[in-house]
Amino acid sequence: MNLENLPVGYGDFLDRIKSEIRLARFKVNLAANSALLQIYWQIGCWILDQQNRSEWGAKVIDKLSHDLRKEFPDMQGLSARNLKYMRQFAAVYPDPEFVQATLAQIPWYHHITLLNKVKSHDERIFYVKEAHKNGWSRDVMVAQIDAKYYKRKGKAITNFNSALSAPQSDLAQQITKDPYIFDFLNLTDLCQEKELESALTEHVMKFLLELGGGFAFVGKQINIEVDGQDFYIDLLFYHVKLHCYVVVELKKGKFMPEYAGKLNFYLSVVDAKVKSEEDKPSIGLLICQDKNEVIAEYALRDLTKPIGISQYQLIEAIPKNLKSSLPSIKTIEKEIRQQKATARKPVKRTQKALLTSKKID
Repeated sequence: MNLENLPVGYGDFLDRIKSEIRLARFKVNLAANSALLQIYWQIGCWILDQQNRSEWGAKVIDKLSHDLRKEFPDMQGLSARNLKYMRQFAAVYPDPEFVQATLAQIPWYHHITLLNKVKSHDERIFYVKEAHKNGWSRDVMVAQIDAKYYKRKGKAITNFNSALSAPQSDLAQQITKDPYIFDFLNLTDLCQEKELESALTEHVMKFLLELGGGFAFVGKQINIEVDGQDFYIDLLFYHVKLHCYVVVELKKGKFMPEYAGKLNFYLSVVDAKVKSEEDKPSIGLLICQDKNEVIAEYALRDLTKPIGISQYQLIEAIPKNLKSSLPSIKTIEKEIRQQKATARKPVKRTQKALLTSKKID
């Protein structure tokens, strides 16, 4: 049929069918994953029960794996290693209703990762819910675990409780982190604010991932004019779940109280000139290199606009197992003196240089 002769409303009709097919496929995949987790959990329970009653050893699981794979050659997931994960899964989650209602929201291999990398029950459940809500792949979930997302979410110092009504205040608190980890930028603490801002926008997808689900990037250095004077917002986002604009200001060095006042001003202008009647009050995020919590709390105490204050990290601290292999400052100074006194030899790098090169390489 000629595209010009399509009946009126065909496009909407097609979109509706596509949407229903996608929804049906999602339900099928969800049901299949739920059924798979149920049988894995049940097998794990049976193995646990037999081992507790009959004192089965590890070799029995090897034999069980061999016999099951012989019987079901087309079925994946029957290796001895996976059977042991099933046993662990059943031991960690003894409630079948909880398995079906909560744990079935993410794939089996996500659960294997959580069993390997996360020891706390509450933390595992946190990642289950976040992975489901945000549609994380296993690699993304691993990155969030390694970045200690569980300990950082909702930790910014804010005045949301006084500046926003419930439940918006609680929801807004949960979109914050402290600190934000920007180690994907390959920048050091010596970089300038403009460098940091440019690098974040060049890596906007990773930046959005670090900010969390729901953020949509509007632009950088957004110009706002007030009574003939130009002002520029570092970064502007829209949060699709909170239905509000989010103004992000980046600051080098320590937090200063005047930063909060300026951000409060920006929020007033955005609410007056940018947001629509349907939008919720705009939120400000001030992300500094360092902050004093007491000073930050006082700075926010009497401000009317909702503002959160967090720190950022470019390069994480030196791991303990690496510290012992790095030379001390005294050792470095001694070697420099020796080199100057003897011959022109390459000088060993300082701890900071070693760390920077290791992260960048």
